[in-house]
Amino acid sequence: MAVSPHHPGATLFSNPVFLSAVFSLLLAQFVKAIVNLLRLPKHSLREALLTFAWKTGGMPSSHSALAVSISTSIAFKDGLNSDFFVLSAFFALVVIRDALGVRHSSGIQARTLNTLGRKYSQRFDEPWIPIKEVMGHTPSQVFVGSLLGFFIALAFSTL
Repeated sequence: MAVSPHHPGATLFSNPVFLSAVFSLLLAQFVKAIVNLLRLPKHSLREALLTFAWKTGGMPSSHSALAVSISTSIAFKDGLNSDFFVLSAFFALVVIRDALGVRHSSGIQARTLNTLGRKYSQRFDEPWIPIKEVMGHTPSQVFVGSLLGFFIALAFSTL
C-alpha cells in the first residue's frame, strides 16, 4: 500500500533533517554498544542492547552526533542565513558544552559521593544506595560524534 504524498508521514520520512537526526542517533548508539563490547568483553548482549537503547556517555557522543546532524542538514536545506540554522547551531553548541562540561563535572561529583557513601556505609553499618554516575564525554568522544553527525547529514542532504 503506497503512502499518499499528502499523508503527514510521507513528508517526515523524506525530510533530510529528520532522517539525518534519526540515523545519526541510532548509528552513534550502535557504535557505542559495539565499542563497549569490544573494550569490555565481559559485557553481555543484554548490556550492549541497554547501551544501544538507553545509556549515555562513551564513544562516540550520540548527543553531539544528533545536534550536529540537525544543524548541518538544516544548513543544507535552508541555508546558513536561515533562522532555523542559527537556532540549531546554537542548540548544538549548548548540547556539546553540556556533554563536555556540566555532565562530566556531575559524574565526577557522583563518583566522589558514591565513594564517600560506601565508606560511610561500611564504617557505620548504614545502607548506601549509589547514585548514577553519568560521566559525560571526553573531547575525543564529542569530536567523533560531531563528525559522525556531520557526515550523516551530508549524506542525507546530498544523496
